[in-house]
Amino acid sequence: MEDKALRVLACGDVEGRINALFNRVNAIQKKSGQFDLLLCVGDFFGTSPEAESEWETYKSGAKKAPIHTYILGAASQETVKYFPNSDGCELADNITCLGRRGIFTGASGLQIAYVSGRESQQEPAPSHCFTRKDLSTLVAPLLSNSKFRGVDILLSSQWPRGVWQYGNSPETDTKYCGVSTIADLADKLKPRYHFAGLEGVHYERLPYRNHVVLQQNAQHVSRFIALAAVNNPAKKKYLYAFNIVPMKTMDPTELVKQPQDVTENPYRKPTKDGKKERPSPSLADVEEEPASQFFFDLGEKKPYHQQHQHGRKRQSDGDRPNQPKQPRKPPQPTGPCWFCLASPEVEKHLVISIGTHCYVALAKGGLTPDHVLLLPIGHYQSVVDLASEVVEEMEKYKSAVKKFCKSRGQRCVLFERNYRSQHLQLQVVPVPMEKCSTEDIKEAFMTQAEEQQMELMEIPAHTDLKQIAPPGTPYFYVELDTGEKLFYRIKKNFPLQFGREVLASEVVLNIPMRADWRECKCTKEEEEDQAKKVRSDFEPFDFAIDD
Repeated sequence: MEDKALRVLACGDVEGRINALFNRVNAIQKKSGQFDLLLCVGDFFGTSPEAESEWETYKSGAKKAPIHTYILGAASQETVKYFPNSDGCELADNITCLGRRGIFTGASGLQIAYVSGRESQQEPAPSHCFTRKDLSTLVAPLLSNSKFRGVDILLSSQWPRGVWQYGNSPETDTKYCGVSTIADLADKLKPRYHFAGLEGVHYERLPYRNHVVLQQNAQHVSRFIALAAVNNPAKKKYLYAFNIVPMKTMDPTELVKQPQDVTENPYRKPTKDGKKERPSPSLADVEEEPASQFFFDLGEKKPYHQQHQHGRKRQSDGDRPNQPKQPRKPPQPTGPCWFCLASPEVEKHLVISIGTHCYVALAKGGLTPDHVLLLPIGHYQSVVDLASEVVEEMEKYKSAVKKFCKSRGQRCVLFERNYRSQHLQLQVVPVPMEKCSTEDIKEAFMTQAEEQQMELMEIPAHTDLKQIAPPGTPYFYVELDTGEKLFYRIKKNFPLQFGREVLASEVVLNIPMRADWRECKCTKEEEEDQAKKVRSDFEPFDFAIDD
């Protein structure tokens, strides 16, 4: 049977304002009932004479803490004098220092991991600091246990670096906030609650998951909460109250429940945006080309950036008088590529729209006359390789194309095959609404996948594809007009025309003879006419054109 929940208070930097803290705790307990313990992160002691004399009243026993209080060790050289033992000890009645680092397990089974002070690069570290070795010593015995699932609570003074990734942003300068060692610690320990201080702000990050979707069994979520200093003038939150049933006594089904606002794990980034870029033998030649290399004649027989009635937002260098900085160069291919927009191999008469980072082109041998491709201008192999600014514009194009299809009474089906391809091609196939429902399309994909002994799985909403398929992973991915997404991790011998075959089948478009693009080739003149028509029809939805 599940044990009773513990009632816990967490507090930010006290900075010697101990009376103010306990007065507030008394008021809360008078209103809401007794709490079981108070956990304090950041600097507990102050450096002023007033703070010192205030502490003396508790140390001498003249005053007593109204609740079992556990504090971290020193986070500054000035307060080291208050801690007689760096391994932890009772400092006053009801006030205990946890120590430098370790695991505290209460009688209830609640497990609290803690690390005091700030990160130090030197060994041995000053007494108000911790080192990587300290964290390794803390983590090793836990991870060596095959039954280890995580800790209930993690206390640290410093923030974990990058905790804001994939989540809401804190009200502090993230450039200098947090350290990667604490981020690594949080990733390994998987705390249900992680509290930190020192930054002087209150920040409750959205909960994040600890498992990789579709690859691992569901695990509990983690919540990171930073708290401000006691009695701060801006009245930012410094006390946090919560109930917690220890993990070891909790029902496993309840433990792994995922809240609706859960995000990806902020500490598990496959690559940093753009880091996969690398110079190639041809890069020097490409760098010398002006920005207008991406502006092709999309209808008139003159450079597109000179057509004043439909001027592009992206302009040549000469049209930017006060532009000191050029956008970052996208990654370049190491050899010929049919889809890099600067490449001579690109069939430029198929281009429909050009943005800053992406472009739209008519599909060669398309399933339907308005079957298009969404592609990055630079050389990216798949969606999971894209830099953040490219993802942002790709999403804008997806939205525009969906509106375009809807205006014509069509459902928009997108799919990508990251297998035996070197440049991302996001296929967009419109399906007339009267032909079939979205459920019919979904069932067609699932049925044909099953027939070919492939497990096509539904991806949870808002899941970042990078977490399911790190760069280099071959996969097939479908997005339906409802936002539902289907995913298959390719193992071997994947049918290259699978996406087209499903959409060409009798239950969807009923054009099975067009499943292979090579059987659907047109003359260049026919392609030019078709591209011109789609370009004209898409124009009202094209955000890349100045109104």
